[in-house]
Amino acid sequence: MKLMRVGTAGAERPALLDPQGVLRDLSGVVPDIDGALLADDEALGRVRAAAASGDLPVLDATGLRVGPPLARIGKIVCIGLNYHDHARETGVEPPAEPVVFFKAADTVVGPYDTVLVPRRSEKTDWEVELAVVIGRTARYLESARDGLAHVAGYAVAHDVSEREFQIERGGTWDKGKNCETFNPLGPWLVTADEVADPQDLPLRLWVNGELKQNGTTAEQIFPVGEVVRYVSQFMTLYPGDVINTGTPAGVAMGEPEPKPYLRAGDVVELEIGGLGRQRQEFKDA
Repeated sequence: MKLMRVGTAGAERPALLDPQGVLRDLSGVVPDIDGALLADDEALGRVRAAAASGDLPVLDATGLRVGPPLARIGKIVCIGLNYHDHARETGVEPPAEPVVFFKAADTVVGPYDTVLVPRRSEKTDWEVELAVVIGRTARYLESARDGLAHVAGYAVAHDVSEREFQIERGGTWDKGKNCETFNPLGPWLVTADEVADPQDLPLRLWVNGELKQNGTTAEQIFPVGEVVRYVSQFMTLYPGDVINTGTPAGVAMGEPEPKPYLRAGDVVELEIGGLGRQRQEFKDA
């Protein structure tokens, strides 16, 4: 299923994109798309039955905002330097263990919402990423297979980053990762049963129409199941938590000087095969 949330920010309603590409209202079946739903097999069964019936009300998508496909996110765990080609372009050795940092849930916006370039920013960068949404509580998992079994679905994430704040200002990476609007998510939460192999997904990103990133999740150093297993050794993952699994080569930081960091007026588009496409215009904060 392709689960969605549509409507004005803070007042989204649950929806579903059917196999014919028709937007359908789920608000009569479930109250929202969130961790509680993803952990409830009975509720998910009702959604599947309603979708199969073809009787869900049709929503007019004209002018309707698409919000993030997941409400009440608990935490966003991010994996840095998780692609062989990205490690090469940044001139670092592939990490021996996953690099883990966090983004606050309040950085999440819809896939077509405006993204704000922070005040005094000179190095705002783009990163297309596969987002993994947890569907079952995960603690001390024993294998990558167990990791995949705890995944409810997948989505497109844009891990927007400010490189000066992240790297040159001391401390951890978090200052360059948690600026407002720095995690567009969606348009869909695609349930795991529709993704045959999360290590065989193409990722692409364009800036002002120019292709910048053209990668594949096959390049991940630590694949999805292993990432979930690994993270579960250090923290409990709950339904509705999100893991951003890293970005392939092609970021601004990896280009020759002068590096083409983002400015107000730039337009970024990104997509992952089968998971949908995003588009954001950047404006000054």
